[in-house]
Amino acid sequence: MISKEQQLNIFIISGPSGVGKDTLMDLIFEKYNQNIHIAITATTRQPRSNEKNGVNHFFKSEAEFKTLINKKQLIEWARVYDNFYGVPYSEIINNLEIGKKVLLRVDVQGAKRLKKIIPESNFIFISPESENDLRLRLEKRHENSPLEIEKRITESKKEVKEADWFDYIVINYPDKIDKAVEELTSLLGLMK
Repeated sequence: MISKEQQLNIFIISGPSGVGKDTLMDLIFEKYNQNIHIAITATTRQPRSNEKNGVNHFFKSEAEFKTLINKKQLIEWARVYDNFYGVPYSEIINNLEIGKKVLLRVDVQGAKRLKKIIPESNFIFISPESENDLRLRLEKRHENSPLEIEKRITESKKEVKEADWFDYIVINYPDKIDKAVEELTSLLGLMK
C-alpha cells in the first residue's frame, strides 16, 4: 500500500508512443539523479538496438511476466502493441523509502488504471506539437515498420483526446526540447 503522502512524490508520465517521454526523462535524470528515480518497467517486447536489460526495461519472457502478475508484484500492467508492460511495486516503494521522487512512464490506459490505484500522484501528459511532428519522430527512430507507425498514429489520436483529465500537459515541441525539460523539471519540484 502506498500512502497518500508518498503518492505526492510519484509522477506518472504518459503520452503517445514516440512523443519523447524517454528523452525528456533522461535529460532530467542526468541533472537530478540524486533526487529522482525513473521506474524501470517490465516488458515482453524485444529490446531496441540501444536498450539494456535492467536499465531501460526488465526484458521478460511471457511466462516470466505472467509469474510477476500471479505473484502480484506489479502495481499495474497491460498488453500494448502485442506485448506486456508493467511496473514492479519494488521500483516505486524502494525509492520512495529513500526519499526520491519516482517517475513512471506508462501509456494512457496505464495512467487511467494508476489514477484509481494511486490517485494522489501527479499525472503529466506529454503531447506532440502535431500529428506530423509525431510521425516524423516515429520515422526517425527507424524501429517501426510503416504499418506499425500508422497503428501508433491512430492510437495517438485517441490518447491526445484523453489529455484533459491529466493534471498537467507539457507540449514537447521538436525544436524547443529545453522548454519542455524546464516545464517538466518545474512540475517535479526540482527547480532551484
